[in-house]
Amino acid sequence: MPSHDVLRELFITGLVNAHAVEKQALSIMTPQVARIEHYPEVADRLRAHIEETNGQIARLEEILASFETSSSTIKDLGLSMSGSMAAITHSMAGDEIVKNSFANYAFEHFEIAAYKSLLVMADDGGFSTATAALKQSLGEEEAMAAWIDESLPMVTRRYATLYAEGGSLKAKV
Repeated sequence: MPSHDVLRELFITGLVNAHAVEKQALSIMTPQVARIEHYPEVADRLRAHIEETNGQIARLEEILASFETSSSTIKDLGLSMSGSMAAITHSMAGDEIVKNSFANYAFEHFEIAAYKSLLVMADDGGFSTATAALKQSLGEEEAMAAWIDESLPMVTRRYATLYAEGGSLKAKV
């Protein structure tokens, strides 16, 4: 087992990385929700998850502060920019809503894995004060992934129906 100092260093690095990933999530979801036209339930769920994500960021900042450190502006900015580029790329596709659903589903599972890993490090390193906050964030990510999974048939069918009817497939411009 690595030393306590090594586990502390790895845990802090993981927290900083998770913070940057949550910032990236915001940069992906915010433009999506602004462009959704024919899928009000998706827009509503994204708005709710944006609020959850802001809470996750605040919890990560609290945990980092307890270690007398903070997030990485460079990592936050870099991942936010890459998230914005992904959102822009999908916005040019006629099947934007379907591609966004795929990407969001994958991204939620990336976040789930990150929180599970942080919980292992918190347990192994004895950082139990962080456990409740990390479990709360994990639960929110799992719930969002489950919602995307459950809603994908509806999104796909509505997209196909709009396509067949010749309706507007593009989101709002």
